[in-house]
Amino acid sequence: MKTYATIYLGSTLFALVITPLVILVAQHLKVVDAGDIRKVHQKSIPRIGGVAIFASVMCLMVPLLFLQNVIGDSVRNILLRLIVVFSAATFIFIVGLIDDIIGLRARIKFFTELIAAIVVCAIGIRIKSVAVADWLRLDFGWFSWPLTILWITGITNAVNLSDGLDGLAAGISAVACAVIAIFAIYSGQIVMAIIMLALLGSLTGFLFYNFNPAKVFMGDCGSLFIGFIIATSSVMCSTKSPTLVGLALPLLALGIPVFDTLSAVLRRFLERRSLFSPDRQHFHHRLLDMGLAQRQVVVLAYVVTLLTAGLGMFMMATHDINTLIVFGCILLLLLLLFRVLSTVRLQEAIVALQRKYKIARQIRLETECFEKVQLYFRQAKTFDQWWQAVCTAAQQLGFSKLKLPLKNGNNPHKALIWQRDGNEADQSETLKMKIPIRGPGTNSPLNIEVDVNISGSLESAGHRAALFSRLLDGHAKVSLPASAAESKNIDY
Repeated sequence: MKTYATIYLGSTLFALVITPLVILVAQHLKVVDAGDIRKVHQKSIPRIGGVAIFASVMCLMVPLLFLQNVIGDSVRNILLRLIVVFSAATFIFIVGLIDDIIGLRARIKFFTELIAAIVVCAIGIRIKSVAVADWLRLDFGWFSWPLTILWITGITNAVNLSDGLDGLAAGISAVACAVIAIFAIYSGQIVMAIIMLALLGSLTGFLFYNFNPAKVFMGDCGSLFIGFIIATSSVMCSTKSPTLVGLALPLLALGIPVFDTLSAVLRRFLERRSLFSPDRQHFHHRLLDMGLAQRQVVVLAYVVTLLTAGLGMFMMATHDINTLIVFGCILLLLLLLFRVLSTVRLQEAIVALQRKYKIARQIRLETECFEKVQLYFRQAKTFDQWWQAVCTAAQQLGFSKLKLPLKNGNNPHKALIWQRDGNEADQSETLKMKIPIRGPGTNSPLNIEVDVNISGSLESAGHRAALFSRLLDGHAKVSLPASAAESKNIDY
């Protein structure tokens, strides 16, 4: 126990000493996080505090290789795995640091997380099986690869997304580290306990500068590194003790960021936005909107995390079905919490899904119609044939009216007009626009005026108008008449 205490206190001391130095360097290099519409802070704050966390952990882990005792022997027994894990974590840290300094696209960061997770899986660190009870053991076989990759990338991004308030990600991650460390000690996994205690100590020291009002942010270099280490360590714990508890405890300790990430993914999916797009509807944003102060939100998150993690510890003393019952009850509590605070309700989600697939079906049908109409344009050799193709496209795409004014010195009011039979279109529900047509026979563009039936969906009307514009833009090669007298199909 003395060694465990030394590891924890040592990493805490390192973080307390290194963090102020990192703040000074970040200020000198102007690597700061300026406030914007999504963020809570208003002033510029250094954002590479993760360097202190990374350095504090590494300063404690490297000397362990040279210890001539049980701990040193345990580290050397799994030396290859540790080298790969910490190399992958360092790779993730460097990518996050680059993002903090110059900025990277979210897709690039996610791709690097996948690479790191695949490398970890390749050396055998995978969720190969889970013993739900003495009488039920789930062996995943080849499915252990995608399951482990999903676990590692999911936990990594959950910690990253939770870094939205002063001390929030650091505090929640510290609880997760403590829980995994206790389980590792309980199950005799010395190395995993040391890794988690080293990370716990670095987070404790870092929180002195990160708690509200924060003097430094951990940045992506810190949150990605922390998330990756917690995720891989929990997998390594589960391989040594393949019970449900090995994965359930870190999942419960990280319940807030995990459920918040799932809510964000669902919300963006329903809103048909990129899964990597930022927003301001996370768990902590909702609490802030309810009138709570930053410190109150963070303390509440700490309390919920400690409660769920503490209740989860009872799983270590239960067996078989009782373990599942405890796990299920705690998950239910988290679900109820997010049911109250979440921006996505079940009924709203169902309605949004129905609308999403209805619009997707409309767009698919409209695109098929566009591809068929293209054939008419390709066969048009004369202006009259081209105009007939334009009218066919308008008919198929649900337009109500077309008007093509033709320039004529004697009578400038002459125009070609197409209108849906029976005047079925409701003029109050149409999207009106003018589209310029540039053909080889015109010195200046003609403007075709179109009325697009909205038909209940403005998005669909806009999509059909865009498809129509593509047709005109790509098939205006026929010679357009210089005057109305040169066309037979004239209405005025």
